[in-house]
Amino acid sequence: MTEYQNPDDLKSIPDFVALAPIEAHAFLAFNHAVERKDGLIPPKYRELISLAVALTTQCAYCLDVHTAQAAEAGATREEVAEAALIAAAVRAGGTLGHALLAQRLFERHRGEGEN
Repeated sequence: MTEYQNPDDLKSIPDFVALAPIEAHAFLAFNHAVERKDGLIPPKYRELISLAVALTTQCAYCLDVHTAQAAEAGATREEVAEAALIAAAVRAGGTLGHALLAQRLFERHRGEGEN
């Protein structure tokens, strides 16, 4: 059986960076900037935000990294659970927002078909 997601994949980042060094270094510099410890948002909150985004993008690697970093930054299991449920609610809200758009577009297209 093929394993699609494996934590060991993260070990191949240096080889991947070598394939497109200019772009990869720019991405990594940006990533390091947003993970800085001296920003106005404390590291624990940065990690909880990162974890919530990882949950909505469903990136297993990001979940692994940011769960570990959230724990290291002092987040509790309860805070991780709340962040997860906030992310779920926002994602559901996005679905509702797009449903409203779909209704408006449906009416527009239905009206075009009546001409």
